[in-house]
Amino acid sequence: MTTPMSGRHSEPQPQPRQAQPWQQPPHPGPGAAPVQDPRAEAVVPHDGYGTVLHGPGEVPRQADVPAPQGPGPMPGTGGAPAGAPAAPAAPGTSGAHAAPVRTGSPIIAPGLLPALVTTALCALLALASQVSQTLLVVPVVLLQAVTAAGWFRLNGMWPARQGIALAFLAGLAADAGLLLLGDGPERAAAVLVGTLAIWIAPVLVLQMRHRGAADERLYALTVTVSATVVTVLAGALAAPWPSGPEGSGDAVLTAVAAVAAAVVVRGLPLPAAAAAVLAAAAAAGSGAALDGVRGAVLGLTAGLCALAGLRVASYDFPSRFVHFTAGVSLPLALAAPAVPVVAGMLEHFGG
Repeated sequence: MTTPMSGRHSEPQPQPRQAQPWQQPPHPGPGAAPVQDPRAEAVVPHDGYGTVLHGPGEVPRQADVPAPQGPGPMPGTGGAPAGAPAAPAAPGTSGAHAAPVRTGSPIIAPGLLPALVTTALCALLALASQVSQTLLVVPVVLLQAVTAAGWFRLNGMWPARQGIALAFLAGLAADAGLLLLGDGPERAAAVLVGTLAIWIAPVLVLQMRHRGAADERLYALTVTVSATVVTVLAGALAAPWPSGPEGSGDAVLTAVAAVAAAVVVRGLPLPAAAAAVLAAAAAAGSGAALDGVRGAVLGLTAGLCALAGLRVASYDFPSRFVHFTAGVSLPLALAAPAVPVVAGMLEHFGG
């Protein structure tokens, strides 16, 4: 016998039809209420003040853009009134926020004007080196300030006031240590290395306060540490250099003269390869004119370091500010720690 409960379950129940993704909702007839797409009721995140938030790379929907309150111009239309046809987009762009397309080589040499500024700084260093080590610190401090600012701008971090100040203060600490404790090449090297070891701790503390993403913190830490290293090592120009009977002042004179010759020749409107070869030759020649064979080796070393500094200052579409900061200081900043090492080797093997 079939019970009422069992008879009720014996009949198949009609299942509601589910709309397929490719099916469109039925068009409402005349007088019927419009059918609302359930997908339009998705929750849109906002910041609590009426501003709709969008994820990175998302383009705001037309519904998210506020409508103008009157007959004024539409936002983003360049002053065109509402209802006017929009101007066609430029070829190669995909929206109002498209970045400008850069063409050509990203390596742009600083040129002759920054080279002349470097030459003027070399002249200050040469003159001060002939007076005293204490006076030599003054143009070295100027070199360190330009180096710290230019290095951060070269790496795309601007303004970076705390990082620039930290690197510059490290350079000042190295200069003070050289004046007080740097009696001899060995002690001068110990002062420079010790300054770098001490100033790593403030750099780490500064980056611990960084609230950006992990990759941003790592990039900021790398740039700050490298700026501190380059700025401190630029102070090697103020250290007593091993240069035989002539004294450290003549060694500084030989090195900065070679740097000036190299950057000026490299800044001339010549093919890049030819200009680099001629610049190295000019650096070696200027050193030989001042101190013979020893000066030629020192000059060639300083010239090659200057060319490396110019190459670094030429990367990634550098701005004019980069050319007149990093392009001015890096040739001297890279030559400063390298030439004392070569001078010590020449003194050791040449007697």
